[in-house]
Amino acid sequence: MPDPFEGNRSVPHRARTVVGVVAGLAVLAGMVPLLAATGLPAVDSVTHYLIAIAVILMSCQLLATVARRIGQPPVLGEMVGGLLLGPSLLGAVWPAASAFLFPSAVVEGLGAAAQLGLVVFVFLLGCELRTDRIERKGVVATTVAGGMLLPCVAGAGIVAATGGLFAGQDGAAPTATMLFVGLALAVTALPVLARILADLQLSETRVGTVALSAAAIGDGGVWLVLAFLLSGQVGNGSGWRILLLATALVLVTVLCVRPLLAAMVRRLESSQSLTVVLVAGAIGYAVLTQAIQLHPVVGAFLFGVAMPRNAPCVARISQQLEGFTLIILLPLFFAGVGLSTSVGLLATAPSALLALIVLLIAAVVSKMVGAGVGARLAGLPARDAIRLGLLMNCRGVTELVVLTIGYQAGLINQLAYTVLVVVAVITTAITVPLVRWATLNNSDANNDATPGAPLAGGSRGTTASDFPVGEVRGRP
Repeated sequence: MPDPFEGNRSVPHRARTVVGVVAGLAVLAGMVPLLAATGLPAVDSVTHYLIAIAVILMSCQLLATVARRIGQPPVLGEMVGGLLLGPSLLGAVWPAASAFLFPSAVVEGLGAAAQLGLVVFVFLLGCELRTDRIERKGVVATTVAGGMLLPCVAGAGIVAATGGLFAGQDGAAPTATMLFVGLALAVTALPVLARILADLQLSETRVGTVALSAAAIGDGGVWLVLAFLLSGQVGNGSGWRILLLATALVLVTVLCVRPLLAAMVRRLESSQSLTVVLVAGAIGYAVLTQAIQLHPVVGAFLFGVAMPRNAPCVARISQQLEGFTLIILLPLFFAGVGLSTSVGLLATAPSALLALIVLLIAAVVSKMVGAGVGARLAGLPARDAIRLGLLMNCRGVTELVVLTIGYQAGLINQLAYTVLVVVAVITTAITVPLVRWATLNNSDANNDATPGAPLAGGSRGTTASDFPVGEVRGRP
């Protein structure tokens, strides 16, 4: 039957939409007396869970859109959205709504879904770790060394100076807390950094390639050190046993699993079958590392590293998994972070707020100086070394993952967790403005010296046009 509106230009599309909306509202209004007569059913746990997921997704997406509009990576908005749904805002200004949305049964379900999201996300991080394309190896090596060592020393020193302010739970050793806080300050989020470089049109520049390579190697080092710290948290002298089991798992992965994965990728033509196999493999590795008393994401990362490179089907599957994970599963993780973070703790004592300020300054300065000076000593020009140091301050979602693992393992307390989450959000937020400012200043100075000339040391040069003020595209 032909559409009566087809070809009828006298009835605009907008008018048809308005008529449909009015009719729908009229039907809904007619249902109100019926619902009032029969009574509304009690809200069960499943309904609570679905409502909570819808609120989380909409809130995170709304703030991601706001972040995109102001030139920030969308994931920053999602991180803030998760924080606002916790006791830092919603729980403080509307406790009844917070209690309705997040009862204990719902929080438990969200935690399970977020755990799956973390496993898939960290598996994708492992897939993206490429050491075969590293150029300027000397510059990358000194950048990684300086960008990790100096923040680690700064973080450990601050924890030592604050006494028991950040003391871990369940009898965690003070040394483990010091090392973990230092490790947290050394993180650079590779996915967010890649998105920032693409948005600022720096991906193919000298600074961009060095930053990506250094972040990739640094992330690998972070997961290695974190696994060592987690193994040390197990009592009864089981730390060495865990390290031996982890080493055996790495050897089996390198000698057996990686060749089998390469053969499987070559033979399996169905993307659907391969997707199931890869996700099941990542979950299986997560189960193995959980069984040997390491965190599940350590196994997922190891399985991702074992994936064959230069395989188009793997790249296609990773892209498909990334879309669902970033849009649906990671916001649930951010909500979990928000529920465990209480900014109100910073007002409980002057020392807490002072610790936040000191840690924030130390995080920015130590990362910028460590990575920047390391790159400068290896021969990178001063202006590029400054921008590189600023870029490495992007901590993003990887930092939140590391912090959550440490908090769950008892390496830090809730105050330390809150302080470090706030540091991660702020340092991620200031990365783009600081890099843009540094580049514009360098471009202005260069243009004053030699109008129209490119900056020294690069074929293309870098000018203010490298940093369009327009909308950020895509997701990290």
